[in-house]
Amino acid sequence: MSEYRIEHDSMGEMKVPADKYWGAQTQRSYQNFKIGQEKMPKGIIDAFAILKKSAAIANCHLGKLDEKRCQIIRQVCDEILAGKLYAHFPLAVWQTGSGTQSNMNVNEVIANRGNEIAGENCLHPNDTINMSQSSNDTFPTALHIAAVSAIEDQLFPAMDHMIDVLKKLEKENEGIIKSGRTHLQDAVPIGFWQEISGWRTMVEKSKAQLMMALPTIHELALGGTAVGTGLNAPAGFDTEVAKVISECTGKPFVSEENKFHALTSKDAITFVHGGLKALAANLMKIANDVRWMASGPRIGLGEISIPANEPGSSIMPGKVNPTQCEALTMVAVQVMGNDTTIGIAASQGNFELNVFMPVIAYDFLQSCQLLTDSIQSFTNHCLIGLKANQEKMAYNVHHSLMLVTALNPIIGYEKAAQTSNLAFKENISLKEAVVRLGFMTESEFDEAVQAERMV
Repeated sequence: MSEYRIEHDSMGEMKVPADKYWGAQTQRSYQNFKIGQEKMPKGIIDAFAILKKSAAIANCHLGKLDEKRCQIIRQVCDEILAGKLYAHFPLAVWQTGSGTQSNMNVNEVIANRGNEIAGENCLHPNDTINMSQSSNDTFPTALHIAAVSAIEDQLFPAMDHMIDVLKKLEKENEGIIKSGRTHLQDAVPIGFWQEISGWRTMVEKSKAQLMMALPTIHELALGGTAVGTGLNAPAGFDTEVAKVISECTGKPFVSEENKFHALTSKDAITFVHGGLKALAANLMKIANDVRWMASGPRIGLGEISIPANEPGSSIMPGKVNPTQCEALTMVAVQVMGNDTTIGIAASQGNFELNVFMPVIAYDFLQSCQLLTDSIQSFTNHCLIGLKANQEKMAYNVHHSLMLVTALNPIIGYEKAAQTSNLAFKENISLKEAVVRLGFMTESEFDEAVQAERMV
């Protein structure tokens, strides 16, 4: 069998690997854009399969495509979604900014595989698979489908699991008092369960914010074709195809009312990624709290212990590091960087089209994947095994000078400050200091300063 076959497009003939379903336009892009290692994400390919299947159904409903060809297209798209054809999508992210070459890659694979199934050349990549469409409206539509799926089907379950584990930790640590800290300095006491509740609410709020933002990317550009006018698409195609996509995915996709906005503006995807950045910021804070409190084991804070998952040093025997915290914080930094890239890319819409869509798609889906994976890893390999060192927490509480805050209503702020300053300067207890200054008796101090009543 020949190593190559000859395919052609509007520019002429191309040699294409004989064992691949892609055609001439894909081959040209594959040869012309050997840039980086980043390939078009699987999520985008799956979204295109949903889109092409839905477009075929809509075209059939509207009388533009016969039932036979519609069924073949549906069969091939289902094969893509089943993971059988991913080897036939080789293109780099760093290609045309409209994603035209990836749209054509999908069109060519569906046409060639479909013709193989049919045993005849009944499907054409442009005339049949791309019917009523343009790359300019298909790529932003695929981006929205992929983004919604990544958040709802992958990220949200990981966040829900983390919330459940944090709720369990709250219950386990109820009644345990520790020293609060502000500005990295000693502060008044706080319940450890209260501190954990702050972490839990961060994740819950991040999910709620993303849920509020998601409707902006439920709106689809499909039906706008090349510049938003809908040229070559039948009347009603936009609403019909959005309805079919919604039925195929089980998600409330609708047609965007203004296609001129849909093609050139990427404000919605930028807005939603802002929610991912906010989540990343919260995760950074949680991971930092955990590794600070676990620092030690003897010289650091040592208020909690976390699982020892692997050796921490190639030279220091017995050292264990907060590796899950470090992985989570690196992911947070990457997501924040992705947000900058997406924001700049979204600002570059010129006239009727934004031509930074592949990098927006890549970075958005990378953020979703990294957040999903790192949340699962941090939860399963760190949070689940987190234990309070109650002895150390109690020691820190009872030696904290900020217990003096409880004296403010009794002796006043200035006398309380004198008490605290003397205790620190002389390295004595607050009780000794307040008695020496003559502001209170020992029994009055004991009645006023009870950490349990300060939380």
